[in-house]
Amino acid sequence: MSSAHLRVTHAGPLVSVQDAGRFRQLRYGVSPSGPMDRAAHAIANAALGYPEDATAIEVSLGGLVLECREGAVTFAIAGGAFSVNCGGKASASWGVHTLHEGQKLTIRGGSWGSWCYVAFAGNLSSQDWLGSTATHSMTKFGGGLLQSGQTLEITDAKVLADRVGDLPCPAFAHPDGTVHVVVGPQDQHFPQASIETFLNTAYRLTDKFDRMGLRLDGPILELSEALSIPSEPIVRGSVQVSGDGAPTILLSDHQTMGGYPKVATVVSCDLDRLCQMRASDRVKFVAVTPEQAIQLTRAEATRRRDYMDELSLPRTSLTERLLSENLVSGVINATDR
Repeated sequence: MSSAHLRVTHAGPLVSVQDAGRFRQLRYGVSPSGPMDRAAHAIANAALGYPEDATAIEVSLGGLVLECREGAVTFAIAGGAFSVNCGGKASASWGVHTLHEGQKLTIRGGSWGSWCYVAFAGNLSSQDWLGSTATHSMTKFGGGLLQSGQTLEITDAKVLADRVGDLPCPAFAHPDGTVHVVVGPQDQHFPQASIETFLNTAYRLTDKFDRMGLRLDGPILELSEALSIPSEPIVRGSVQVSGDGAPTILLSDHQTMGGYPKVATVVSCDLDRLCQMRASDRVKFVAVTPEQAIQLTRAEATRRRDYMDELSLPRTSLTERLLSENLVSGVINATDR
């Protein structure tokens, strides 16, 4: 069984190992973690023909540099439009490439997006915790945050020539600044004017943005009743309002319980795009009913499934592509002048 060994020569903040998430543990006070952009994580794995929930590396704007010390392995990258250089050559930010011994893979922030994912044709050796390799960034439980100087082992590493090539970036991956929300569940603690302000004013993302949540900059949301409510379960996408009236959207590593009132909840299908936005980007919230939220999520799931089904099919190999082309238009006699 072949393996590849990759040395981490640089890893920015919050570059971590993530599978699809750690589920059914909220009642024990354990966050699900998992990728910030769940669709991009699944796409990177599917592009190699691997399960969508397989372990991959989540790369932040801080970037990542890997050097292949031994072996070779094909990898896929998807997410934001990051700058990618593989083996000294600029590569597409969405694509499948092969890293050979002695080559470096360099990933830096690009024109848009905050996160991208690197999946390998093989098994990324990493620790699991409670049955998942998803990293909880604050405790570092799970696969862990990558550190400069460490070595990653890819067991059962494969070179997949029939998968190599650029990937189309689907329209649903790109943030457009519009986020659908369902108002509540504690909207009764806010005067109607505050709810209208939240829905009719564009907010900006601040640099207080990590895997736990992102804080918004905009009009203060006044409360009509006491700030503190009995602590209750919190879900990814909750928009909670603290004592200073500033809304914060909770993300992958959110706490499991909280006592701040929540003015709204982001519809699940919009969370991936929201996570790809950057500090100072403007976001506009649009209220929908729970029934409309279900319709939006189902429609988005259909679009994603159609894309993934097509993506999971292997490409033709280089040899097959060359054989399918008419590379010679005629026969030439070498003695003719």
